[in-house]
Amino acid sequence: MIVVDVETVGLDERKSSLVSIGAVDFCDPSRQFYVECRVWDGAVIEQGALNVNGFTREQVLDPQKKSLEAAIKEFIAWTEGCEDKTFAGQNVSFDYRFLRDAANRAGLLFRFAYRCMDLHSLCRAHMMSRRIQPPLKDRKTDLDTNKALMYAGLPAEPDPHNALTGAKMIAEALKRLIHGRSLLPEFAQYDVPVYLLRA
Repeated sequence: MIVVDVETVGLDERKSSLVSIGAVDFCDPSRQFYVECRVWDGAVIEQGALNVNGFTREQVLDPQKKSLEAAIKEFIAWTEGCEDKTFAGQNVSFDYRFLRDAANRAGLLFRFAYRCMDLHSLCRAHMMSRRIQPPLKDRKTDLDTNKALMYAGLPAEPDPHNALTGAKMIAEALKRLIHGRSLLPEFAQYDVPVYLLRA
């Protein structure tokens, strides 16, 4: 799987642009990817999104940065070394949409599996298998990234968000939920919770 996380300047890929891509090859976690780019011309830039990812308007409009087209080409080229090209992430349908839109804008084929693995579903299923009620808000799931990370024995994702940091933390949480052990050395200091350990 390719554990992916993107940072964007808005929530709608038709109006806004991604500004960074982070990824970890789950089969070979030493293979990691990170790139930043400027937004496409005319993209709507929402201040709320900048507050999350820490970029400034000047940074996302910087003509010295790689274009969106160059960034997505680089990402797709990197994925050629991945054994399994299925995406995984927390809100992975969001990442998928922005990556597909970037590829379309660059005139590139987007040959990735539509079906993805998401941390939210896996974490919720594990909670339910232990007869734990997943958190709800307004009768809807409230199992966000930080709650899923904490369930896996990890700290909250640091602010501002960084796409590679997000991808690495999600990959680590997925490994703990699936295999009951750690994936990346930088998270070895955090014990895998007893309820995730395999016999």
